[in-house]
Amino acid sequence: MTVHDAPDMAERRLRVLFLPQPGVPVTDGRTYRHLAAVSERHDTRAFDDALPAAPQFEGVEVVVDMGGNASRKKIDLAAAAGVRHFQVQTNGLDHVEVEHVLDKGITLSHCPGYLSAEALAQSAMMFILLLAGRYKQAAENFHGGTYYDPEGLRLDGKKLAIVGYGASGLQLALRAHPFGIRISAVDVRVIPTEVLDQVPLDFLGSPEDLDDVIAECDILSVHLHLHRGTRHVIDRRRIGLLKPTAWVINVARGALIDEQALYAALLAGNLGGAGLDVFEQEPPDSAHPVFALPNVYATPHTAGGTESTTDNRARFAADNLDRIARGEEPRGLITGRIT
Repeated sequence: MTVHDAPDMAERRLRVLFLPQPGVPVTDGRTYRHLAAVSERHDTRAFDDALPAAPQFEGVEVVVDMGGNASRKKIDLAAAAGVRHFQVQTNGLDHVEVEHVLDKGITLSHCPGYLSAEALAQSAMMFILLLAGRYKQAAENFHGGTYYDPEGLRLDGKKLAIVGYGASGLQLALRAHPFGIRISAVDVRVIPTEVLDQVPLDFLGSPEDLDDVIAECDILSVHLHLHRGTRHVIDRRRIGLLKPTAWVINVARGALIDEQALYAALLAGNLGGAGLDVFEQEPPDSAHPVFALPNVYATPHTAGGTESTTDNRARFAADNLDRIARGEEPRGLITGRIT
């Protein structure tokens, strides 16, 4: 599928190959909006799994990978064809063959976290409000004709621990603070003053402080990238540090938390609840008894996927193509290995 519509606004038109997510047709609304954005000023063809792969990479300068799921075989074909750059339409890189792309001499950029931060924070706050309102039980009571029960829980004064105070962590803090929630944050970075000035924090610490912050919080929300150093950062031991009334929120990556340990704690009544949008294996087993608990809320990896996120990422990719066409460095460049 080729799209050439608007007049050329860049220095020149790039030859672009668009890789849809596996199993998702290019006519899918979100996918097509990305395709249309990158096709507006560049000669773009959508990859077709029904056709031989190698010829589709011939003459291509840039690959736009919708899901960041390009296989090593596709990357090898891209390198052999002389592709210069990969633009992946995702923030997290745990499912991107980063090292293989870079080893092939292809530059790589992703969509920075600020493009989806508001959507992720909105979903995390949604989970907090559902848990505070005991929404599952309230909805069941409504349909069963039981009124004035259950009582909700007060958010004012609760302690929220945000692990990873980047773009989405900050956006969650901005939403939680007006409810009177007290906020602590942990990050490996030195947080810029202009970020710290936006929301008052009770505490800002480093990974060495994580155990103490977890033990004191009423709500734990993780906002980290997944890599070898963060996998199961919330492990069985740290889950055991949480208060039995604490809520666990995860809209980042499933494997940041030891899921089996989390599920066991929830089923045993050792935690107050959870709001989960991401899972170690996706899709998860929706029949698992943990998802039937009245204090567990789950969504199908949609937390970051508002229409604004789609449009933000589509515009970002289109802008990066223009930058490459002008001989400029693309934004969101990945220059090193994942640790």
